[in-house]
Amino acid sequence: MSDPVGSVVDVVAETAPEIRGGLAGRRVYGSEENPSGERKLAADVYADDLLEERLLALDAVGSYASEERDAVVTADGGGALHVACDPLDGSSNLKSNNAMGTLFGVYDEPLPAPGSALIASGFVLFGPITTMVTARGGTVREWVLDDDRDLVDDDLRLPEEPMVYGFGGRVPRWTEAFADYVTEVEAELKLRYGGAMIGDVTQVLTYGGIFGYPGLRDRPEGKLRLLFEGHPIAHVVETAGGASSDGERSLLDIEPDRLHERTPLFVGDETYIERLESALG
Repeated sequence: MSDPVGSVVDVVAETAPEIRGGLAGRRVYGSEENPSGERKLAADVYADDLLEERLLALDAVGSYASEERDAVVTADGGGALHVACDPLDGSSNLKSNNAMGTLFGVYDEPLPAPGSALIASGFVLFGPITTMVTARGGTVREWVLDDDRDLVDDDLRLPEEPMVYGFGGRVPRWTEAFADYVTEVEAELKLRYGGAMIGDVTQVLTYGGIFGYPGLRDRPEGKLRLLFEGHPIAHVVETAGGASSDGERSLLDIEPDRLHERTPLFVGDETYIERLESALG
């Protein structure tokens, strides 16, 4: 039986080792910036080009968008699925040889789309080993990507006892309310923060806790992109039994007005998310 969403997952899984294998020679910045004003690494362009070509080649995919592109790219066939990607999340870590990966969301409405239109999501983490996490049909699964795709957890859930936290943004730019909340959290959990959302969220999925990038005093809209990062990672964490928020509501309840719309982002243990919303409310 045909599985259009599965074909998207397959393409990401099959392309990921090629993306990882091409990183070593692509650690330099070019002259171009992405739509968010960030300089593009050669590795960003390489990963984006591979995913665009291969995903749009699928009959099921009608369009592709990434945080490296100004606009949505449409396919000739007019498939019913629409894929949003962060082709190389955490690419600034490439110079220091730290964690990064690929993040994607599959929507059944044209982009920009609401979180309710997200039907699958996932990410590939380039760590000491390459792993892939997907959320679809109410279940989160984790694989190791090596010569093949080996399933290591067919029902990934957040642990009951949270252990770790990590928050982005410079501390002097945090709001007073958020800084007070962090003071409570740091007395209860261990700090884990690596500067690539995929790596930091994997810590939360593995050990329990909370990750976030808040709205700042001079950037209340936050840093991370809703379609390419917020919706997909919220979908993974909520499907795994956790919660997400922009400080007021689930990220999946938000409908973006713009393709590259930003959002404050928090994901993790439901209790910590509830406390966060209370602290910021």
